[in-house]
Amino acid sequence: MARKQDDIRRQNREKILLAAECIFAEKGYAGASMGDIAKLADLPKSNVHYYFSTKEALYRAVLLELLEVWKQDALCFELYDDPRIVLSTYIRAKMQHSRNRAHGSKVWAAEVMQGAPILQTDLRDNLYEWAKLKEAKIREWIEAERILPVEPSHLLYMIWASTQHYADFDYQIALLNDDRPLDDIQFEKAVQSVTSVILRGIGLTP
Repeated sequence: MARKQDDIRRQNREKILLAAECIFAEKGYAGASMGDIAKLADLPKSNVHYYFSTKEALYRAVLLELLEVWKQDALCFELYDDPRIVLSTYIRAKMQHSRNRAHGSKVWAAEVMQGAPILQTDLRDNLYEWAKLKEAKIREWIEAERILPVEPSHLLYMIWASTQHYADFDYQIALLNDDRPLDDIQFEKAVQSVTSVILRGIGLTP
């Protein structure tokens, strides 16, 4: 019984977080309401408040959940040593989440563009050290002459910008694709194109 209740709580929490991503992305933090989120999650408003006492607490949870998802995407930096494998895997993971979690990417972008008023401390405590570890790995590849010399931070920025573009500007992409989102074949071509450009730019063949 206890395990079943834990599963229900976990599922409810996930439903609330995903619904919150959509509402925060569509209406912004100021325009979003706990009622809107509860309606989209198909849960009573009281249930949402049971898991998250305030809108700010829920918003912060959404952002921290996204940060953890993106950290998981970058585990390839620790699992593999070959720069081609690491970066190809990382780009694909980022592209997949841009497709599957587009609302989350938009929430993140809005928060950062405003100077991270809610998440500022958490970003400094989490993102800075995490990014520096990835930069150190890239620097090792450069020193070993496994890739062309580039500034590691700018390589990461380029990957983030090119992959998250498919989430943050999905409307523009659909508009330029005859008012249709990319289908599976088109999306795979996008993944391969982004991967090819970035790898070739640092002296690797895709």
